[in-house]
Amino acid sequence: MDIKQLIYLCNLERERHFGRAAEASFVSQPTLSMRLKNLERELGLGLINRSNNFAGFTAEGERVLVWAREIVSVYQGLKLEVESLKHGVNGTLRIGVVPQCSIPLPLMLKAISARYPQLDYRVAVLSADQLLEALNSHTVDVGIGFFERVTLRELHFQAESLQDNGVELLFHPQYFPQLQGDAPLTLDEAAGQPLCLAEPTRYFRRYIDSHFRAADLTLRVVLETASIFQLLQAVQVGLGCLISPVGHLLPTMTPELQRRKLLIEPMSRHAAVVIAEPGRATPLAQHFFDEVRSWLSDGPAPQW
Repeated sequence: MDIKQLIYLCNLERERHFGRAAEASFVSQPTLSMRLKNLERELGLGLINRSNNFAGFTAEGERVLVWAREIVSVYQGLKLEVESLKHGVNGTLRIGVVPQCSIPLPLMLKAISARYPQLDYRVAVLSADQLLEALNSHTVDVGIGFFERVTLRELHFQAESLQDNGVELLFHPQYFPQLQGDAPLTLDEAAGQPLCLAEPTRYFRRYIDSHFRAADLTLRVVLETASIFQLLQAVQVGLGCLISPVGHLLPTMTPELQRRKLLIEPMSRHAAVVIAEPGRATPLAQHFFDEVRSWLSDGPAPQW
């Protein structure tokens, strides 16, 4: 057994396809298949359900995957640690983020880049449940999203809280002049507007829906999408209004749009930046997390 076989196994889990797993592993598909069959022979276990295509893992394969993910994570952490000893903190940090959180991610990354200019980022947009799974399986180094407090404690994650500044309605005054003003909007007032919202599977959308439902209010959702870019474009042209966490969007992106706070109860989940517990987090993730903690304690500079 060698580390490459375990990496191939983890890549197959992520890609769920032999060809794509081979591409991710920078080998041919026959090479990947041969190495995985060799691993099965060495272990004396069938790990993969095979038909004409990848058909998932056996029960034994799922057990082996738990160890493979852990070993590969430690191995990658070792490589990053060696590189940081030789060249300083550098490499690519894998970040999982929910679509709508209470801080603009690029603002955070720009601040960290001042300290670690050689650090690069690969960002995956995930649902809150997918994010937790990705953190547990070590497919992301850092998670930024909404978490149950009890889960953070039980899994011993390191977590730095993000301030909950409430929720706002974003609109274009040219198309919705009646919404201009400074006082917070009630749920009833917001429900009367055409809305552009994230998909119902997203935690923030479920949170919004549950409060309007509890108030016996029906939303008119004119656009529903996973793309924040599409939502913003829809608000820009006056298709509807967007409900978003305060602080999620940089105001300079949309200077002509206006905002009104929404009178709604706080979320039950906890917005936070999360990494694995000390000793299990990769060195790169730990450096990043320590810098984020310092940056948040100083108060993010309003660079917009």
